[in-house]
Amino acid sequence: MTPEDFAPDVLEEAAAAAETARASDSLDEENTLKRDFVRKVRALLDAGEDDQVYDLVEPLHPADIADLFELLDADERPLLAEAITDLMGSEVFAELNDHVRELLVESLPAGEVADIAEQLDTDDAVAMLEDLDHEDQQAVLAEMEPEDRAAIETALSYPEESAGRLMSRDFVAVPEHMTVGDLIDFLREGSDLANEFWEVFIVDARHHPLGTCQLSWILRCPRSIALTDVMKRDQTLIPVDMDQEEVALRFQKYALISAAVVDGDGRLVGQITVDDVVHIIQEEAGEDVLLLSGAGDGDINEPIRMTIRTRLAWLVVNLGTAILASSVVGLFQGAIGRFALLAVLMPIVSGMGGNAGTQTLAVVVRALATNQLTSSNTWRMIGREFRIAMANGLALGVLIGLGVGLVFGNAHLGMVIAAAMLINNLMAGLAGILVPVTLDRLKVDPAVSSAVFVTTMTDTTGFFSFLGLAVLTGLA
Repeated sequence: MTPEDFAPDVLEEAAAAAETARASDSLDEENTLKRDFVRKVRALLDAGEDDQVYDLVEPLHPADIADLFELLDADERPLLAEAITDLMGSEVFAELNDHVRELLVESLPAGEVADIAEQLDTDDAVAMLEDLDHEDQQAVLAEMEPEDRAAIETALSYPEESAGRLMSRDFVAVPEHMTVGDLIDFLREGSDLANEFWEVFIVDARHHPLGTCQLSWILRCPRSIALTDVMKRDQTLIPVDMDQEEVALRFQKYALISAAVVDGDGRLVGQITVDDVVHIIQEEAGEDVLLLSGAGDGDINEPIRMTIRTRLAWLVVNLGTAILASSVVGLFQGAIGRFALLAVLMPIVSGMGGNAGTQTLAVVVRALATNQLTSSNTWRMIGREFRIAMANGLALGVLIGLGVGLVFGNAHLGMVIAAAMLINNLMAGLAGILVPVTLDRLKVDPAVSSAVFVTTMTDTTGFFSFLGLAVLTGLA
C-alpha cells in the first residue's frame, strides 16, 4: 500500500503519533521540558552548534518552544532565536511571556518583526508591539502592509486592557437579507475569510449587529430559510472601551464562546473569543493576589530592577505603617515597664487580627472582582462578616484567655487578652470589608492598597486594645 491509499485523517494521526514520540525525549510526565534537555540546548548554544540546536527544538510544539525561551537566561535567548529562525513563527510569539517577547522583539530587525506581526491575529500583534518604545513601534509599523498597519494602529488607540486591545478583527459578518444557502455559498467561495470562527454575525446596512448564527445551525437548516428567521437576536455586545476584566465576567456569566465588539456608534468592529478570555481570567486572578501582597506583576521573567522598584515602594509604605503601630506601643511604655509580660503577649493579639483581616480582605476583593458583591448586598455582606468576626473572636478569646490564665496563673491577664482578641477580630472583620468596598466606590482598585490599610488598623487596634485594657483595669 502507498501513502495515497490511506485516508487523510489516518495520515494525520500517524504524523501526530510520530511527533509525540519525538517530543517525548524532551518532555517529562508533567508535560514540561526536562532539565537534561534544557541543559543540552544550553551546551550546544555555547558551542555554536546551531544546526544541532535546530534539530533538537524542531519537534517541539510552539508552546514548548516558548517555554524553552523562558527557561534560558536573558543572554541565551537571542542565540536560540538565531539558531531556530525558521521556527520562530507567529504561533511561538503568541505563546511567549510578555517580558521575554519584548526582549526578542527588540533584538530583531523591524522588517522581521513586521513579518511576524502580519501573521498574528490583531490582538496578538498588538500585545507584541504595545510595550515597544515609540520609535521602535513606529519603525515596525512602517514595514507593515497598509491594511495591517491601520488595524494595529486603531487597536493601539484604545485604552490598555480594554476590549479594543483584546478583540480580533478577523470575523464573518453578512447582511440581513441573505438566506442560509446564500451564506453557505459565501463561506465556501470567500478567500479572505477568518481562519477560525464559530458563529456568523448578521448586520444591517449601518453595520449594526442584529444577531448571530452558529455554524451548527447553518449546516442543519434548509437553504431557502432566511437568516433573520434562524438567527439568535439576543446577544451580548461588548463596548470597545470595556475593561478586559469586565469582558471576562460577561463571558463567564453568559457562557459565551464569542461576542461582538461594538464602537461608540454601535457598529460591529471586532469579536472576542473564549480562548482570549481564558488568558484574561488567569491574568486577572493572579494579578489581584499579587497586588494584595505588593509584589508587582510577580513575573519571574520581569527585569530585576523593575521588581526591586515595585516591591521596595510597598515595603517603604509598610515601614511607615509599622512606625505608626509602634507609636501606639510607645504610649504605654510605662505600663510595659511595670508589667513586662504585656510585651510578650501583645504581638499575639495584633498578629491574629492581621490574619483575620487578610482572610476577610481576600474574600471581599474576590467578590468585588467577580461582581458577587454589589451595592445591592453590601450591607448584608457587612452583617455576615461581623457575625463571623464575632464568633471567631469569641472562640479565639476564650482559647487564649484560658491558656494565658493557666500558664501564667493570672486570671486577670487572661480576661484582658481575651477581650482584646475579641475587639481586634471585630475590627479586622469590619476593616476587611469596609476598606476595599470604600476604595471600590472611589474607583480605586481595592487589590492595590487595601492590605496596607487593613494591616495598619488591626495592628494599632490590637496594641491599643490590649495595652489600654491592661491600664484601665489596673493590671499594669
